[in-house]
Amino acid sequence: MVLVWLIVILMGAGLLAWMAGRYNAMWPRFIALVALLVGFFMSIGLWITGTPTIEAGNGGEWIQHFQSDWIPRFGIQFHLAMDGLSLMLVILTMFLGLIAVLASWKEITHRTGFFHFNLLWVLAGITGVFLAMDLFLFYFFWEVMLIPMYFLIGIWGHEKRIDASYKFFIFTQAGGLLMFISILALYFIHGDATGNYTYNYLVIAENFPGTRAAPWIMAGFLIAFLIKLPAVPVHSWLPAAHTQAPTAGSVILAGLLLKTGAYGLFRFIIPLFPEASEAFAPAAMILGIIGIMYGAKLAYAQTDLKRLVAYTSISHMGFILIGIYSFNSLAFQGAFMQVIAHGISTGALFMIAGAIQDRLHTRDLNKMGGLWSIAPRMGGVTLVFVLASLGLPGMGNFVAEFMTLVGAFQVYPVYTIIAAMGLIVYAIYALYIMQKVFFGRKPEAVKMKDFSVREMIMGLSMAAIIIWLGFFPNNVLRTSQPTIDKMQENIREYRQTKELGGIKAFKPDHESEAGIQLTKKSE
Repeated sequence: MVLVWLIVILMGAGLLAWMAGRYNAMWPRFIALVALLVGFFMSIGLWITGTPTIEAGNGGEWIQHFQSDWIPRFGIQFHLAMDGLSLMLVILTMFLGLIAVLASWKEITHRTGFFHFNLLWVLAGITGVFLAMDLFLFYFFWEVMLIPMYFLIGIWGHEKRIDASYKFFIFTQAGGLLMFISILALYFIHGDATGNYTYNYLVIAENFPGTRAAPWIMAGFLIAFLIKLPAVPVHSWLPAAHTQAPTAGSVILAGLLLKTGAYGLFRFIIPLFPEASEAFAPAAMILGIIGIMYGAKLAYAQTDLKRLVAYTSISHMGFILIGIYSFNSLAFQGAFMQVIAHGISTGALFMIAGAIQDRLHTRDLNKMGGLWSIAPRMGGVTLVFVLASLGLPGMGNFVAEFMTLVGAFQVYPVYTIIAAMGLIVYAIYALYIMQKVFFGRKPEAVKMKDFSVREMIMGLSMAAIIIWLGFFPNNVLRTSQPTIDKMQENIREYRQTKELGGIKAFKPDHESEAGIQLTKKSE
């Protein structure tokens, strides 16, 4: 039940915070903080004590597993499972949730109850996405993420928040509907082939038959995940949403919502559609390269600090595409490390950008400069994350990008060399941030307070994690390795089956009745 409690605690605390906000503006803050601390320590406890012991089919061993009927008539179950991949993402969710609450501690002064309700429910939706093993339940949590974030941007955002919230809603809802159509297609195709109509991801992944419709079914999932990632050309919602969102919203967007797209590629696209994924791989590599270069170029061209950081996210997400579609263990691990490291480093940069905007009431880089002399603590913390963003050795981002490039080079050397050139551009815009904000000539009449104790706790904790990831990456890599190994094993099995002219199922279960039927049909 621990997986259920991780979600229930967030949802229950959200409702409690909403009600408590009617009586005292501070109560919702403390309720949210306590709920996230409980969830964080629960997930850390699973990391420390949990070992993969539960065999649950495709994807390897699971640390925790919960399954109960929900709507049995339609084969829908409340099915949650946690492996090393989802465990690390749940820990990231709880940690960045804490950062979001602390970052908005003084920023949000009106309707604090409803604000923290939306904040906790979007975190609950993200947690559910990382844990759901029923496709219908996955879609349910995917939609739970959407509405609260829409309200966070539309109510507590900045001057153009309404337009930004509409664009965010339209893009993500369109992708979600396409994904739902693909989920229904999986449900009916698998049911017709096996006689078992189910949304159970593990069952479908083991016995999904080869079909000419697979590329089209994959396209529905893929578009939804690429929008969330986001990848060029479906990225235009992100700069607007980041720029107009409150600080907590930007932290969650950059650190978590984008990662649901990457998680979808890991969990659904590669295991369910190996043949279509291999066919799409060259195009995915090109999209990744375009994202790296295009995002970095536009980042350097921005004068709005939050918009600049938003474009860096688009650039860094290109490395995830390259890593995933290289189809080897080293690149998989690099892409996953990029998910974690980017969530910390870019979440920190948005926290800093929000603090600067709160003090100067502007995001315009041309109205900044020379802030190091009056805010050295803020400057020092910012320098850590700027260096992490450009991939300095000793930071988690360097480990991620290095592993991704080494793994991808074994498969696509030319594409990898071009992608590696993006690291040069990273250094340019990273140093540009420091020069425009903290050095140079200070504009007249600029007065601001340095980081408070609360902000230093946030900054130093995130800095410690990004450095820890750089020096001790094996702690994360070991946790995710069983899942990565299983993905690699399944890829080898699929390719062997394809070479032998067998069925085009990713992991056919020949011992099951459905597996025997599929094998006989193939013969």
